[in-house]
Parts: sequence; structure tokens; C-alpha cells
Amino acid sequence: MLLAIDVGNTNTVFGIHDGENWINQWRSATDATKTADDHAAWLWRLADMYKVDLHQIKGCVISTVVPQAQFNFRNLARRYLEIEPMFIGDPQLKTGVEVRIYRPEQVGADRIVSALGAHVSYPGNLIVIDSGTATTFDVVAEDGGFEGGIISPGINLSVRALHDAAAQLPRIAIQRPHHVIGQDTVSAMQSGVFWGYIDLIDGLVRRIKAEYGKPMQVVATGGVASLFEGASETIDHYDQDITIRGLLEIYRRNS
Repeated sequence: MLLAIDVGNTNTVFGIHDGENWINQWRSATDATKTADDHAAWLWRLADMYKVDLHQIKGCVISTVVPQAQFNFRNLARRYLEIEPMFIGDPQLKTGVEVRIYRPEQVGADRIVSALGAHVSYPGNLIVIDSGTATTFDVVAEDGGFEGGIISPGINLSVRALHDAAAQLPRIAIQRPHHVIGQDTVSAMQSGVFWGYIDLIDGLVRRIKAEYGKPMQVVATGGVASLFEGASETIDHYDQDITIRGLLEIYRRNS
């Protein structure tokens, strides 16, 4: 079995793969101060609940955009699983993704993994939208090459900034409002955030397609991507497993 760990700025996803299928996926809040012991205690409790024998794990692959968390996750694999984990970004690790931008070393591990996960699942040229702390729009060529993209603030970050910067504006839940024109402060904020974000997505996708000049499919992933389903006019597929699938593919290519 394989343990795949995707450490994002907000959430961390743990996936268990048995060689044929994903048998479990669990999500926790990312906290760089958690020790290997903390992660192990949490993970073993969940494994016991779902009758998963973690002693059967023979491989571990980790992607993290939180460098200060790397030490504790490496210790988790070494101490409790007795295996040396693969870390995305290690020079000796082969991803098979050619990064075709001016500064390839600046591309985050999560974007490379998502590009690969999308490429092995969907044919042709792709725009991969990952909605998390930031929302990224990544261009993946038909042959799997990473050709650049866009980074914008995530929707939750935008809501928090609006509340923090304006004393009279409340913190709101993100949801699709019934009307575009708000009739009170909350509905006006919800409309601005939700429909503003939908138009950001659709507008940027159209601009990318116009500049790229080739047919492209659009794949959305990330913690809040499901909010946009039925509202965005440009997203073709909603797929929450792109990143974890990319980790599995990298593990297979390096095993």
C-alpha cells in the first residue's frame, strides 16, 4: 500500500492506495507545529476506525508547499512506517513534467503534481484551476509539459481581507446568492464575492484560451471548486483527486 500526503497551506490530505484503488482519503488542517507524533496519533486513530492496517504501507510520497512542515512529515514516515518518503522537489525525483517557463525552480510542487494528475486523466491541452488559499490557473500542454499560468488570491482569502480591512463588514459564509443585486450587506457581499469570483474564473479562462490559440479543456480542483459547479460557464470537469492522482503517478515513475 502507498501513503500519499498533499500538504497545502490550509489543508493536508492523506490518501491510502492499495495498488489498484484509493481506499481512504482523510483531510486535516495544516499546522506546521504538529510533530510526527501528533500526525501519527491522528492517522492511527482514523486507520483503526476504518480497519486500515498502516503496517501494510510500503511506500510514501509527499508534496508540500509548507517547507517548515517537511521535517515532521519525513519523521512520520521514517519513525512510524519505517520507510524513506519521496518528496516532490527532491532533485533525484523524476516527475516526467517538463517545466517550460523562465524560472522553473519557482513552480510550486503542488502545481507540478496537479499538472501531472490532470494530464494522465484528460487528453489534450488543459487549463488546471486549483482553488485553495490561492487560486492558480495552470496551462498543461498536450504532451504534459507545464507552460505557465496565473496566481490569484483564493476566494476565502478575499472574504477574510474584506472583513479585516472594513470595520463594518461582517465575516460571511461563501455561498451562491439568490440574486445578483443584494438587498442587505450580507447578500451584497455574497454576490460580490461569489459572482465576482465566477467572472474572474471565466474571464481569465477566456483570456488564456485566446492567447494560447488551441482547443483546451478546463479542469477544476481544490477545496472550494465544487462551489462553482453550475455557475461557471468555462469549467468542463470538476475533479477533487487530481493532486493525489499526480502523487500516485510520480511514485510509480520512481519506484
